[in-house]
Amino acid sequence: MRIRQLFREPLLHFLLIGVVLFVVFGKLSGPDRAGKRILVTQAMVDQMAQEFQARWMRPPSDAELSGLIDSYVQDEILYRHGLSLGLDRDDAVIKRRVRQKLELMSEEQNAQTAPTDADLAAYLQKNPTQFLRPATVRFEQIFLEAPGDHADVERAVAAARAALARGADPRKLGRPSMLPARVDNASQDDVARDFGAAFAATLTTLPINEWTGPVASSFGTHLVRVTARAPAVLPPLSEVRPMVMREWENARRTTSRDENYQKLRREYDVVIEAKHSAALPAR
Repeated sequence: MRIRQLFREPLLHFLLIGVVLFVVFGKLSGPDRAGKRILVTQAMVDQMAQEFQARWMRPPSDAELSGLIDSYVQDEILYRHGLSLGLDRDDAVIKRRVRQKLELMSEEQNAQTAPTDADLAAYLQKNPTQFLRPATVRFEQIFLEAPGDHADVERAVAAARAALARGADPRKLGRPSMLPARVDNASQDDVARDFGAAFAATLTTLPINEWTGPVASSFGTHLVRVTARAPAVLPPLSEVRPMVMREWENARRTTSRDENYQKLRREYDVVIEAKHSAALPAR
């Protein structure tokens, strides 16, 4: 009687159903489903052959193709066995690699859609500093003296000015040097590279078409005449399209990756057990 009553208990029925499900699941997800069967399809072999040909510019021989297959099987066996031993756990390198692959997948989600001219034009206008053509300056210079006595500098400047007033050729005045006597359409960075940052900054304030000096550079003293200055300008899309396309694509990939992370982040309850956890940024 007790046995019959026991079999009528609903709790026992649930337990028996649980045992059956456990056994069935174990059969379905046993060794074959858990990684003991390695299938090498024709599509996989074809892919191996294509990758070999792309690298070596010829199709693989039968022996080489067999070696590729053996190498794949070896990698798969060792990888699966490593997983079964838990070698993937708490491994910073593996975590970083998985993260990189997931981020790459996120970046590629929208990569099939090509930008329109309107998209690129809007990006260009929104990010002008990335594409601005720098301001340029055109000038002539006469190298007078290396750094030295102030009186010597003043005498050199006065002598150069007097010669210029008499109509002398500026290229024949001053001391010989490796510096160019005339510089055309150089950016401030270019001038700073050749003459020094202070000299480049001074050129932005000098009057046009007037010999001015002394102007100090990294090499010494100069008499300088600025003949033209052009402000920084945002070029039209047609002239910088490849650059805008590249930056637009980079921005899209970054946005897609960040949006995917924020979506995943909302699915997790993150608890930071740290002494100063309140000061850590919340994401």
